[in-house]
Amino acid sequence: MKLVCSQSELNSALQLVSRAVASRPTHPVLANILLTADAGTGRLSLTGFDLNLGIQTSLTASVEVSGATTLPAKLFGEIVSKLSSDSPINLVSDELGEKVNLTSKSGTYQMRGLNADDFPELPLVQTGASLQINPLIFANALKSTLFASSSDESKQILTGVHLIFDGNILQAAATDGHRLAVLNLEDAINLNSSTNLNTNDKIEVTLPAKSLREIERFIGNYKNEEKISLFYDSGQVVFTALNQVVTTRILEGDYPNYNQLIPESFSNILEFDRKPFISALERIAVLADQHNNVIKISKEPSSDLVKITADAQDVGSGVESIPVKFNGDNFQIAFNVRYLLEGLRVFEEDKICLRCNLPTTPAILSSIDDQNTFIYLVMPIQIRS
Repeated sequence: MKLVCSQSELNSALQLVSRAVASRPTHPVLANILLTADAGTGRLSLTGFDLNLGIQTSLTASVEVSGATTLPAKLFGEIVSKLSSDSPINLVSDELGEKVNLTSKSGTYQMRGLNADDFPELPLVQTGASLQINPLIFANALKSTLFASSSDESKQILTGVHLIFDGNILQAAATDGHRLAVLNLEDAINLNSSTNLNTNDKIEVTLPAKSLREIERFIGNYKNEEKISLFYDSGQVVFTALNQVVTTRILEGDYPNYNQLIPESFSNILEFDRKPFISALERIAVLADQHNNVIKISKEPSSDLVKITADAQDVGSGVESIPVKFNGDNFQIAFNVRYLLEGLRVFEEDKICLRCNLPTTPAILSSIDDQNTFIYLVMPIQIRS
């Protein structure tokens, strides 16, 4: 392999694919990045793959000799990042790809690689179901649900986001058992000639939150008109756009039937301005953080204020009051203040409603004007008298 490429482009590509390199590799080659140079296309391809998440990208290069090798991701990335951006980089490897010379205007570095044949093949699914996704809408779906997924690896299916592609509608849902975020979006899927789904077809997959966070970064800079292709088959989902590919495994198991958790009617409905409510919660959270993050929300029909209280036992206590529109009975309900804040920050609307029944049954946060697009369910905390 022999080539010349831009330092800045190589550095950007390395930062991207390094996100898919295993932090604790089960095999030495998984700590490396695969480099493949093609003289025919004039491109250098870089791949990181930890057997669950794979990221591949390519950049323009002047390739004199085609070839492939793998280099340690951390060492290679640190060297390239510190080289001068105003000088091209020369990469030359031996026939086996086990010795690589990297030359810039400031100096020459030698690295030992591992044979490219030992690097696992990236599962580039190009068969099965395929569709095109609107990147901005899909990014919104991830932002609105990823935060509610579980970090408990013993609940593996809950560490992902459940995605349903149905016609041109996308539903995304995530839950950790204490809260649930569900987003329904229309016009998320482009039903055209490059999509092999019929309007009656439906795809349901649960993808790991870790992989989806990388996909969220992957699509963050794309414009609305730049569609992303999705391929789905054999336990894998592959996202492709321009010169980048992200592949992820599908989590095995049946995702919970979350729709049955959402109550059909409510005895108490509070309507309030989102930003003042968030500000009040942030202030009261200073005390709540001292004792299990628990806050209480109470309302009396005779008042147009809702009270938010925190009692941190020996540390202190606090009360916040904000104006609300209220329909219901006297009630008091307790929540984890962090769960409330994380959900409220996702909303873009200013007018929010909180709907609940008993202090032991799920409460729902939604927009006043649109109660079906985004639903955030929070389980209350039971307070002993």
